[in-house]
This record gives sequence, C-alpha cells and structure tokens, in this order.
Amino acid sequence: MKVSLNTIKQYIDFELPPVDELVAQINSQLGGVEEVIDFGAKYKDAKIVKVVECEKHPNADKLSVCKIDAGTGELITVVCGAPNVHTDMWAVWLPPESVVPSTYDDNEPFRLTARELRGVTSNGMLAAGDELDINNDHNGIIELDVDEWRPYAIEIKSGTSFAAAYGLDDIIIDIENKMFTHRPDCFGQLGVAREVAGITGRQFTSPSWYKVLPEFNRGDVQELRVENNASAVVPRFMAVLVKDVVVKASPLWLQCELVRLGSKPINNIVDVTNYIMLLTGQPTHAYDYDKLRGQALIARMANEGETITLLNNKTYELTPDDIVIADAEGPVGLAGIMGGRDSEVSDTTTNVVLECATFDMYAVRRSSMRHGVFTDALTRFNKGQSPLQNPYILSLLLSSLYDVAGGRQASDIYDVGTTSQALPAVKASVEFINSRLGLQLSTDEVMKLLQCVEIDVSRASDQSTELSIVPPFWRTDIEQPEDVVEEVGRLHGFDKLPRELPRRLASPAAKNTRRVLKQRVRDSLTRAGANEVLSYSFVHENVMKRAGQNTDYAFRLSNALSPDLQFYRLSVLPSLLDKVHMNTKLGYDEFVLFEIGKGHNKHAHAADDGGLPKEPEYIDMVYACKTEKQGAAYFVMRQFAERLMRDLKLAAEFRPSIDAIDGVVSAPFEPSRSATIALADGNILGIVGELKQTVKKAFKLPAATAAASFDLAALQAAVDQKTNGYVPLSKYPTITQDISLKVGCEVSYSTIEAIVREALAAQLIGVLMRVEPVSIYQSPDDMENKTITLHIECTSYEKTLTDDTINAAMEHVAKQAASRSGAIRI
Repeated sequence: MKVSLNTIKQYIDFELPPVDELVAQINSQLGGVEEVIDFGAKYKDAKIVKVVECEKHPNADKLSVCKIDAGTGELITVVCGAPNVHTDMWAVWLPPESVVPSTYDDNEPFRLTARELRGVTSNGMLAAGDELDINNDHNGIIELDVDEWRPYAIEIKSGTSFAAAYGLDDIIIDIENKMFTHRPDCFGQLGVAREVAGITGRQFTSPSWYKVLPEFNRGDVQELRVENNASAVVPRFMAVLVKDVVVKASPLWLQCELVRLGSKPINNIVDVTNYIMLLTGQPTHAYDYDKLRGQALIARMANEGETITLLNNKTYELTPDDIVIADAEGPVGLAGIMGGRDSEVSDTTTNVVLECATFDMYAVRRSSMRHGVFTDALTRFNKGQSPLQNPYILSLLLSSLYDVAGGRQASDIYDVGTTSQALPAVKASVEFINSRLGLQLSTDEVMKLLQCVEIDVSRASDQSTELSIVPPFWRTDIEQPEDVVEEVGRLHGFDKLPRELPRRLASPAAKNTRRVLKQRVRDSLTRAGANEVLSYSFVHENVMKRAGQNTDYAFRLSNALSPDLQFYRLSVLPSLLDKVHMNTKLGYDEFVLFEIGKGHNKHAHAADDGGLPKEPEYIDMVYACKTEKQGAAYFVMRQFAERLMRDLKLAAEFRPSIDAIDGVVSAPFEPSRSATIALADGNILGIVGELKQTVKKAFKLPAATAAASFDLAALQAAVDQKTNGYVPLSKYPTITQDISLKVGCEVSYSTIEAIVREALAAQLIGVLMRVEPVSIYQSPDDMENKTITLHIECTSYEKTLTDDTINAAMEHVAKQAASRSGAIRI
C-alpha cells in the first residue's frame, strides 16, 4: 500500500513529524514499512517556464527555436521538435545537467547537456508527458493550463518548481499489504491519514463528503434497469446513468496524483474511478451505457459455460461460483475483479453507467484464484469493504466526474441491498481494557484515543467507566470488547505497555500426558533405527485409492491449496507408503519410516461437542527392504512393534484375526499375513502385517514390505492404566536359549508361540520371560513341514536360574508342543 504524504497533508490540520519519526511510529502502531521513496527526487530540476518566442529552426523544418522565461531574468534558448509548441504557452523545462525523469530509475539515467542542434545550441529540453513519466503521450510537449484547479496552492509563474506545483515533491511510504488484511479502510489514502492522526495523538475529522449522508437528485429520464440477483454475495449494488460526458485526457493535476499513488492515467472517466479507489479504498467502475444490451446492469451468478473477455483481452470460461455483472444478454464484467472489454469506456463514449458495489470477499477471492486474475480492485474487495460507505463514494464519484468530464445525471440512483448506516455498539469498561493491557489509563484518556480516529464513544455519566463504543461505518473490524482493547493498545502504543509477566501460581503446570506419550514413542522407535517423517495431512484421492481406502469416507476440501491436496487423509499409513518408492530410488535399500498424525473419517467418527469431526491420532510405521535378508518382513515389523510395547511397559499379544480393526485402517493389510495387537483384557491397540499385493503394486513397493498402525488413544488409555511403569533390573543373570520345532505347514506361528508361552509359564513361576521369533524355515525338499525357531530369555528376581531348570522347562515345552500340535524338537 503506497501512502503519499502530500495527499495525507490535504486531510489533516497539523504538521507531520519528521519522516524518520513518522516511519518509526507507522512501523510500531500501524503497519510494517517496506520502503520510503523520495518521489520528488526525479523531478527536482524540472521548472515551469513560459515560451516567450517561438520561430522555425533555420536549418530544420520540424524543429523550432524557442526563447523561454525560466525566471532567471534572461531568456534561454531551447530547440524543440514538438508540433504543439507555440508562443505564450506554459511548459515544463528540463535544464542542462538534469536527468530525464522517465530514465531516473534506469541503470544508466539519461542526463541532459547543452548541445548544438543543426547550428543552434539547445539548453536542455521542453518535456513531453512520457519523458516526465506521467503518461504515454509523446505527440507533443505538455502545455500547462495556469487557470486549471490544482490541489496545491502554488502560484504558476516562470521558474516555479514543477514538482511543487503539482504535488510531485512527495515522500511515498510503502506499507506491507498484509498488515491491513483486517482493515479495508486503510487501503485508501483517507483511511491512512486518519490512522496517522490517531497514532500521533491528533484529532482527525473526515471531509464532509465522507461524513454527511448525501441526498441524490432524481434523474431526468429512466433508461436503465438495475437488478441484484445475487444478494447473498452482493450485499449492496448501486448504479446511476450519466449522459453527455466528454472522454479525453485527465487534467494534469489528476494525472500527477495517480502517478504518485502507483497508478497510471488512461482517460478522464477511468482516471476518476481509479482516483476515488486510491483515495477511499472503495473500487468503482464505469460502463459504456450504449454498449449495454437491453440498457440493463445486473449482478448475478454466472451460468455454467458462460465466457467473458476482460479488459486484459483474455477470455475466461466462468462457473456458477463466479459473480458477474451482466447486461440483458450476458456478462460484461467479472465482479470485484475486472471489467469486460465489450463494455469498456473509449474515446467515442458519451454516456456512462457508474457502479459502486460491495462483493463478498471470499467469493471474489476464489474467482480470482480460479482464473488467475489479480487487480488493485480485487486487493481491496477481498479485504471486506463496508457496504455502508457506498452512498458517500458514489456521491463523490458523481461530482468528480462532472468536474473532469461534464455530463448530467440521467437516471435515479439505484440502491439494491443494505441501506442501514449504523454498526452495532460494543460495550466495554475501562477496567476491562486496562486489565488486558496492564495499563492505568483514565476514562478520558481511553475516550480520547478512540475519538481521535472518529470512533464514537459515550458513557452513561461523568463518573461511569462503562463505555459504549459505536464504530464508524468504515470500521467493520470492531465487533467485540477485545477489538476495543486492541485498538486502545495500538493507538496508545504497544511499546508503552508495561514489561511485566502476568501473575500466576508458582506451581508447575501439569504434564501433558499425550505429549509425553508421543515423545516416548519417538524415543523408542528412533532408538530402534526408525526414521520419523512429517507429511501433509491433505492428500490426493489417488493416494487413498491405492491403499484400498474408500474416498467417500474422506472430507473433501472446497478450496484446496493444490490440486494434489484435495482430501483430508483417512489414516497416516498411505502417506508413508507414498514416500517409500522415492527413498528406494535414492539408494536406500532398507529402512523404517514412522509418523504420528491425525486422520478423519466422516462416516465412522461422530462430531465432538463443538460440532467438529473427531480427529483420531495414529502411530503408523512401514518397513521396506529390497531383499529379505532378515527373514519375512512381517517379523521385522513385529520386532519394532514389540520393542515399542516393551518400552511402554505393555504386555501385548499378537492375534491372527484382524476383523476387529477399523476397515479404513486395515484396508492396506493382507488379512492372512497380519495380526491384531491387543492387551490381555481384549483391548485392541493396533495392527501389524504385510500389505496386499495390489497395494504393493500401486505404490511400487519392494517385495519385503510390512507396516504397523497403532491407535494413539488406545495406547494412551493402556499406559494411563498402569499405576507403576518402573520395573527394576534383576540382580540375577538372564538365561537365553533357542528352541526349534518342526511342525506341519497348517500349524500357524501364533499357535506355537502360545503353546511355548503357556508351557514356560507353568514351569517357571515368577520368572519374567521374553519369546521372540528367530526364523520360519521350509525346505524345498519338504513342502509339508516347516521349522519355527524361537529365542527365549528368562529372568528371575528371586534366584539364579540353573541350566538344569531351563533344560527341564525346555523339555516340558517340547512335550506340550508335540502333544498339542504334533511338533518335533530338532
């Protein structure tokens, strides 16, 4: 947002502080200053002169030799090639050694010298509009109208500074747009002038045209039909027909105003609409009335398949979510963004329709993103302009148009939508404000701060500290007491707030058990060699489909950040699987990835008390290896799961059936090669297993790939139930032994494991035991049997275990396995 100090000075009645001080205040109380531009530097040498004599060059038909009065007491000779130069005209002179303004910002600015042209020495030049970087006109030099109204009371005479006379001796302060996101009024010079007054402790008074509700005249004819058929997204739609205007170049003062504020002159009609927008923050638009089919101007939603060619000469296909301004036959503008080419004001225009409307900021923002069109008008509309200011703006636009283009009002003022002129009052006490800011401001001080920026504040009596704050119509951001607190703090100065910590109890805050659990999980898995990743919570629907999940269960985003992030994921595992292939391509042959994250399932999870969907959290892992050098991938993944259970001090069991697992979670897993992770009481913690072949193929996974998924809430409940998670180390040595059992292929590993655990528990009472798989081997020569090898660790807290004790336990295990499953110990 470019702010002109010369423009601000037109609306205040006090001296501004030095630029450095003002910039510091703006930085701390209004918005971040990105740049301070000395705009007048490139016009510092330009002078207003009078052409006293003008004769044809003796040696060139297209050149003139001019004698100019530059206020130095003697005439100066300048050779000029402009066809419009003549005696007694007022022009702009660039003397020798000055820089041509249009080249001022070039790497090598063009500096003038006194040089000979066809035998006559020319001292500098008389400048055209493009050379002064004011407009694109190079057909002749600028001819000044000394009787033309200008906003700066500088007398036009020979030698007068051109920059001073036309406000170009300016300082431009460029403030970051994001600082004003919630302040649409600050996207106009008038709004910033008000805020500058406020932060410097001065009273600001808006000009009468922005304070007194105008009374409009009635039109002398009724040849315009105005409708608002999209009131849900067009809160207010105002329009009026003006006939007999003259389209031409704008007065020079207006062109200079636009250039300083970062715009460019086009013609007097368009320039007036742009100037009003830059001044007030409210965009307006002018349509060529005679190009409107059916003499109609209608705000409505676009029809499917409609197209429009905008002022940028590009054609766009519209959707029913786009707001358009249309005539009787089709769109003539993309509302709030850009006008249409077919209704453009041109040199032949004589009748115009002026529009001053308010559009829903979210709707125009989505249209802009959809079509890739960004304009100054959009910048202001998508901040949420107040519909209450439209009559003031339209009145100013009408009077300004009459000044620069003539014309007469030919229709009534059409005003469809919001007509209220008051925002609701906000109640707040001075004690409430002071308690939030840590200040001791008096009631009068609080009232003065707010009144400086024209916020109406009153109290019931002289002794009352209860304030009634009525926001002005342009302050739509003040809705609750906290907004008043922020406003008082900002105007007073946040740097003046006391540097004191809020009072609170000295006792430490209770630990967040969920955060503690997550850290324990991270510590366990990273120590085991796994790598944590963080992926987007939003995924493409193909990611879920490749994992076998039903996208009908997923929440779809109506305004996705990217075409690849259309859905909120159902679980975390598909996101992990999507990262495996890229890692294997980078040369990582074996790795484990894990992530702790949230999922959403709109069918399976009811909304919580706040009306929002549940957010189940998962701990998901995936193991990938190009070769099965450590055995089946299932058992590698199971080792990580068992390690996590041991570190969390949970005694988990692995059960072959996964029917009890949520279908969204279990969708990628192969049921015949997966197991449920559960506690002895039956509570399910998660699932571990290998993946379906379709999933492996879809994600281009290695042959040896397995995964695990834990429900974080179930883990939390299990951990919380344990009264004492600390288990001391035994002072007696741990005994380890392996046992291999040959069984039929139809006997599952889980059956053998259960037999071994029960047999050991019967023989070794009070002994802590750990049973882990070592291998499952099937000889190519024996397709009916397989050998299961288990690793067993036994630790006693009462005595040293002897070999005889362990051997006896192993014999009992072998007998139980033989009798119950036909196993043979080998």
